[in-house]
Parts: sequence; structure tokens; C-alpha cells
Amino acid sequence: QVQLVESGGGLVQAGGSLRLSCAASGRAFSSYAMGWFRQAPGEEREFVAAISFSGKSTYYADSVRGRFTISRDDAKNSVYLQMNSLKPEDTAVYYCAADHAPYPGATQNEYEYWGQGTQVTVSS
Repeated sequence: QVQLVESGGGLVQAGGSLRLSCAASGRAFSSYAMGWFRQAPGEEREFVAAISFSGKSTYYADSVRGRFTISRDDAKNSVYLQMNSLKPEDTAVYYCAADHAPYPGATQNEYEYWGQGTQVTVSS
């Protein structure tokens, strides 16, 4: 069992930056691949970024590649999403998810555990 709690969301102007954090509790965090998804109002939840259990492989949606960076710190049982050059279309609730596999997927049903989400709002 893994519990995930996101933090770091907020209101930022276009072009600004935010760093999201996801703190995990439970056992064997280092054996989980981790992902970030987001859901805008009226839209389906979509994949944003993911990182392998080792941290050596990262994956990004085309819409965020080059602007967002995912990382993890197993000593702190945490995963992060650094978001730069934010755009109004990045506005969404951002969710952290855990996949008990070495390498993460890009679809929701591959992830076993989810956080409650944190709101990110980018003003124009």
C-alpha cells in the first residue's frame, strides 16, 4: 500500500515556474515507477511525465517536453515536477501516481495508487 500526497500547486503568471512535490508513504517506494497526470476542467485526465524506478529513464508528453522536468529522491520518498515557462493551457489539477513496475506507462490504468491532486492555475 502506498499513500501519495501532492503539494506545491498554486496561481502563477504565464511564463512563471512552479515545483510540485509528491510525498509517498508506505513500503518500497524505490520499487515503484512514478508518474504525473493532469486534468483540466471538462477534459479527461492526461499523462504529463513519468520516471522509472531507478530514476534513470524519464518520459514526457509532447506538450510539456523541454519545459517540465520530473525527478525523484528515494531517500525522501518523493517525486517532483519542475514546471517552467508555464502556459495558461497548463492549468489543471495535477496528480501523482505510482506504478509497481520498473518502467512507467502513459495510461492511467497502469498506475495502482493516486494522490488527491493539487491545483495549478496559470494566468495570462
